[in-house]
Amino acid sequence: MGIRLLVLGGGGREHTMVWKLAQSATIDDLFCAPGNPGTASLATNVELDPADPEAVRNWAEDNAIDLVVIGPEDPLAAGMGNKLRAAGIPCLGPDKGAARIESSKIWAKRLMVENGVPTAAFEVFDDVDEAIEYLARIEYPAVVKADGLARGKGVVVARDFGVAEEAVRRMMTERVFGEAGAQILVEECLVGEELSAFAIADGEMYKMLPFARDYKQIGDGDLGPNTGGMGSYSPVALPDDAFAQTIEKTVFEPILRALAESGNPYQGFLYAGLMLTAEGVKVIEFNARLGDPETQAILPLLGGDFADTAYLAARGRLAEANLEIISGSSCCVVMASEGYPADYETGFPIEGLGDVGDDLLVFQAGTSVRNEELVTSGGRVLAVVGLGDDLENARIRAYGALETVSFEGAYYRADIGAAEQNGVGGGNA
Repeated sequence: MGIRLLVLGGGGREHTMVWKLAQSATIDDLFCAPGNPGTASLATNVELDPADPEAVRNWAEDNAIDLVVIGPEDPLAAGMGNKLRAAGIPCLGPDKGAARIESSKIWAKRLMVENGVPTAAFEVFDDVDEAIEYLARIEYPAVVKADGLARGKGVVVARDFGVAEEAVRRMMTERVFGEAGAQILVEECLVGEELSAFAIADGEMYKMLPFARDYKQIGDGDLGPNTGGMGSYSPVALPDDAFAQTIEKTVFEPILRALAESGNPYQGFLYAGLMLTAEGVKVIEFNARLGDPETQAILPLLGGDFADTAYLAARGRLAEANLEIISGSSCCVVMASEGYPADYETGFPIEGLGDVGDDLLVFQAGTSVRNEELVTSGGRVLAVVGLGDDLENARIRAYGALETVSFEGAYYRADIGAAEQNGVGGGNA
């Protein structure tokens, strides 16, 4: 007998998860809340607020759900994992205490320092004047971060005092990110190549997923403001096999051990944003879930039964899972609305999705259906993923699809995966 599985979320990451889970022979019924038009073709969309723990628990109980996979960060920060596990419903996603690794950058930084995990030097402020006085006497560039959840946009790489001061006032005085900006961090600006590292953990052990590289800035060459992510590729060439083991030993093992020792054993996906500096690997930040759009690049490279792996991890039995990493490469290019990440218009028809080839995947994020027509409804609209034997072929296929898929005002970066050196960051973003 198969399992009944619910995915929480409605973006491109969740569409990718549903696509991968739908391939599993272990699933009888697959649901997504709230889902999007893309998930609707693979699963049953459910009108539930994914950040309402009580409503989700009640629905899961009423519908005999065997496993809940949590996609975005808001449900985790709201204690979704706690509520589901208390009801005896297996859940892939950490409890609220462990999810602080993402919901509070200050808490996460202190946890890193206490456990010897290499990271950028930092100072914490809850007073605007003190923060600005500090900014007036430091060297630049520097990085200003909101403490709480800000949908990937609460980070500013300040090249001078003026930019830093403006960022602080927007976060702490204007509260553009709400209470997430009540406290801030000012960090040294790390320089090097960025790397996204992921693991799936069951509370006691973990398994690594393919490495990826993410592109946060809106413009080619990593210019312009941060976004939720404009593209990614996987895998990433590392100096040698020992390098990956170093990341495990210096980043994942100590953090997961520290969380368990503090009474917050970690079950779910753990993301580490890394900077490969001249002094070695340093952690930019942790996320308590899979990244977006890295998910769209990584999941197509996983073999084995993904639903079975998720189910076993949620039950503390990850050692039994047959998780494989297959050969090949993927390149993900995000198609965004003109004007994103600032103001943008929506409601434009999306054309060409039915004409993409078998070696291409298109995952929906900011879409909706109007008068039986698929239209844009968000800033990041689609993620187009090319697959190939190597990165060059995957990239050619992804960008080739952009000649077919279209909507008015569509914008995308032209340099995703252009070279292994792309994605170099100087910004702890």
